[in-house]
Amino acid sequence: MNKKSIYTLLLIPVWFLIYFYLESMTNWLIYDAIGLTEGKHLSKSIWFFAFEVPKVLLLLVLIIFIVGIIRSYFSAEKTKKYLEGKSLLRGNIMAALLGVVTPFCSCSAIPLFLGFVEAGIPIGVTFSFLIAAPMVNEVAIFFLLEDKNFGWEIALIYLTSGLTIATISGYIIEKLQLQKYVADWVYKVKSSHEETEDETIKSFDERIEYAIDQVKEIVQKIWLYIVIGVGIGAGAHGFIPQDALAPFLGKDSWYGVPLAILAGVPMYSNAAAVVEIIKPLIAKGVSIGTALAFMMSVIGLSLPEAIILKKVLKWQLIAVFIGVVATGIIIVGYILNLII
Repeated sequence: MNKKSIYTLLLIPVWFLIYFYLESMTNWLIYDAIGLTEGKHLSKSIWFFAFEVPKVLLLLVLIIFIVGIIRSYFSAEKTKKYLEGKSLLRGNIMAALLGVVTPFCSCSAIPLFLGFVEAGIPIGVTFSFLIAAPMVNEVAIFFLLEDKNFGWEIALIYLTSGLTIATISGYIIEKLQLQKYVADWVYKVKSSHEETEDETIKSFDERIEYAIDQVKEIVQKIWLYIVIGVGIGAGAHGFIPQDALAPFLGKDSWYGVPLAILAGVPMYSNAAAVVEIIKPLIAKGVSIGTALAFMMSVIGLSLPEAIILKKVLKWQLIAVFIGVVATGIIIVGYILNLII
């Protein structure tokens, strides 16, 4: 390994040292150095913000780095070849699973869509991939696992729900025979088959370099969303009374799930920021099903994504896409509210 790779790996113990002493350092900063009174609403909000922002960023850096190394083995071209020639339902399932582990989001919709269409992959299989890629996010899974208020059961429900929605939605879209609502110019485009940059990665040093670049690129894009998300969560943590939201967004409210989806669609955020918003909301009375429906709508059914897709799809197919996915999220939300 080269020096840069060695120095990078040596930073991992430093990361763990900072992470495990972060709560003590935050207590000292807020209550000793600044002198705020413990237990006050403002103090709770400021402490939450001062603790959660560095905590989330620390976790995000580590997760992106590890996943970046894993993702260095994948590429859009490999993914495309893997899905070619698969039967419909099998292709939907495989596409949804690949969407979880591959580095693509709604921003990649147009080039991926073009490549999949050219390769002859069915429209429904393509949609299963495009739905799962942003909706079932490995960062969200890690944060749900890490937080004691959620745990592995909720993380597993989130994972299986997202995969189910992506698989069934893609299957329905294919069965409806909606290919005619793909923009006419898409079928005329012949994209190149040149190797992508990560396709040429061979050595472990190159994989570490790729992972570092992923950390820089992703954190630079989303740190502000995280700060805003934690800020909203801090306000809810400190100032919203316990169980204040239960009458509106609790499990006994029939309109809680649709309302949460309507609130989530106009937003554009990332999984880490949304998790930080819903954690204190659940503590204040929002049901698990409603909270996860909100998270899925933000990261998998956002208005900006629909605007991006408008470049390659006609409005009829976008409407079906939104309707099918929203229906799936609503069903999952109600089921979770009934069983949890």
